[in-house]
Amino acid sequence: MTASETTDAKIYADEFLEIVRDGVPYVGQLHLTVESWEAGHICLRLPYSDVIRRPGGTICGPALMGLSDVTLYGVVMSLLGRTELAVTTDLTFHFLSKPEPSDVLAEGRILKLGRRLAVGEVAIKSEENSRLVCQAVGSYAIPPTID
Repeated sequence: MTASETTDAKIYADEFLEIVRDGVPYVGQLHLTVESWEAGHICLRLPYSDVIRRPGGTICGPALMGLSDVTLYGVVMSLLGRTELAVTTDLTFHFLSKPEPSDVLAEGRILKLGRRLAVGEVAIKSEENSRLVCQAVGSYAIPPTID
């Protein structure tokens, strides 16, 4: 359990990171860490590195979109527990300002959780100046449970 992790989440942050790193090896290359973890609200850190740098000394869009998707997946798992077969059904993304060449923080929260669909929002900010860099809204299909 991390220092800023609450016990109301249905899965621990470390277990979530292990699942996404093992399930999607690309995610492991991002070196994400958990800043806070509670049911329905999480914050992930994407460290700045040359791998995600684009011309102009900023962070590439695909890395920010991937961060958003993984953050939403974490929000869903924080509420449902280990749900590896939940899948993204849509992701609407808005680039709002150029990110600084520094770590970025993605805060995700659930907007609505149904039996078959979860809708959430992610706000990404540069650590350097806390300005909103981008915002995403997306949904995850929740697989049916087998009783």
